[in-house]
Amino acid sequence: MQMDLAGLDQFDQKILTVLGGEGRISIADLARRIGLSKSPTQTRLKRLEAEGIITGYRALVDPIRLGLDHVAFVEVKLSNTREIALTAFNAAVTKVPEIEQAHMIASSFDYLLKIRTSSMVAYRSVLAEKISTLPHVASTSTYVAMQAVKEDGARAQE
Repeated sequence: MQMDLAGLDQFDQKILTVLGGEGRISIADLARRIGLSKSPTQTRLKRLEAEGIITGYRALVDPIRLGLDHVAFVEVKLSNTREIALTAFNAAVTKVPEIEQAHMIASSFDYLLKIRTSSMVAYRSVLAEKISTLPHVASTSTYVAMQAVKEDGARAQE
């Protein structure tokens, strides 16, 4: 049985691929899709969960149908990049619900944030009242998305 660098064999990888696209699939259907019986499939699934490779299951909601169709990407430069400042910024970012993603970047700026709101007016309010007031923010630059070409967290490994 071939193992990759993460220690996952072909069946583990198939489990992850199938669950990445169909998180609510039954054990019987999952077993059939990966080519194993139910019992070893369930054992593998429990191991992947216990080892923290599968970290949870969630419902993916359509933000457009919820009226959240305004997406902006914000470059953030900090006035201080010492560890205590980064920790404070990171903690504060997690408390802003409109920030969908936050990434520390190796570039001429420090963070890239993905902000999702209902409109430009709502975004301007979030920028002024929440993002600009985050700890150690020196400046921001906004890029408004016109269209999402690909916005899916699932990765096919076939």
